[in-house]
This record gives sequence, structure tokens and C-alpha cells, in this order.
Amino acid sequence: MLVDLRRCIGCQACSIACKSEMAVPLGVYRTWVKQVEKGALPHVSKSFLPTFCNNCANPICVRNCPTQATFQREDGIVMVDPHRCIACKYCIASCPYDVRYLSPTKHIVQKCQWCQHRVDAGLLPACVDACPTRALVFGDINDPRSEISQLLATNATQVLKPEKDTDPHVYYIAADSAAMRTYGGAER
Repeated sequence: MLVDLRRCIGCQACSIACKSEMAVPLGVYRTWVKQVEKGALPHVSKSFLPTFCNNCANPICVRNCPTQATFQREDGIVMVDPHRCIACKYCIASCPYDVRYLSPTKHIVQKCQWCQHRVDAGLLPACVDACPTRALVFGDINDPRSEISQLLATNATQVLKPEKDTDPHVYYIAADSAAMRTYGGAER
């Protein structure tokens, strides 16, 4: 997933599409858009940071799940098996990105799985489809002809918390340094 913050307008269409597609209950989120305001009048600016599960190449959550409910598919998507999850919250505690939640209705841990059912059917994740400015780009980073690979090759990008050595697979173009530095789930 690539987020081109030069295009993001903070409209929350990605969050709404996710809630609708995945029947996410009120009070919890699989994706959200962090908003950061800075400056002083009359020089005030606002930036946005859409946030998802990073579906890391080296996911801590997979290693820390005692029942192996959290696992990684061959294509890199980190999944939660609802039949194996015992809601112990080890994955929630170990995720450095604060992108998991305990479902108040299903009583299992859930997270963004990049709409794997849509991806398996050859479609884009719902958030990507819903983005009116095309700020979200999804695809195979190993395919040099894909839009995401071309954007990664021609733009400087950042990832959240690179020091965690998880190799996150959500890349940001033109991310505001304050938003990246103060990243956390408390501002959902």
C-alpha cells in the first residue's frame, strides 16, 4: 500500500469504506486518518496520515500469537483466523503501530487485512476504491510494471517506525514529519 499525501484531503472516505465493507462496529477502526494541525494564526496548516495495518514483512504479531491465529499469507497479507483467536491480546500489545482491536461484537482481535477477499477476487481494497483523489495505491511491489512499483521507484517514501525492524508495507509520499513522529492510535 502506498499513500500519496500530496493528494490526501483528509476526507475519511477510506475509513468509511472500510467500516462499510468489513462491518466494523462503532467505536473501533481498521483504518483511520490522523489529522495534525500546526502553526499559529495566521500561518496554520493541517496534514493527514491515513493509517492501516502495515502487513509487515517481519510481523511481530505473528511471532507473538500463542495459537497461531495470526499468520502471514504468501502474498504478505497478515491475517487473523477467527476460529483460532482466543482474544488474549498478545498481538495487540506487540503491534508497534496500534492497528489492532478487540471486536466488541465478535470478541476476537481484528485488523486491516487489505480486504483480502477483494484482492483474491482481483479487486482493490475498499479504501483504495473509495479514495476520491487516488491518494491510495495498492499493488504488487515486486512487479516493476505496477503503478505502486513505479511510484516507489520515482518518489522518496517513508514508513512508520522503521526502527522497529518489522519492514512495514505501507509507504508514504510527502509525509509530514510531525505526523510521523507523533504517530499513535490515541488520536483516532
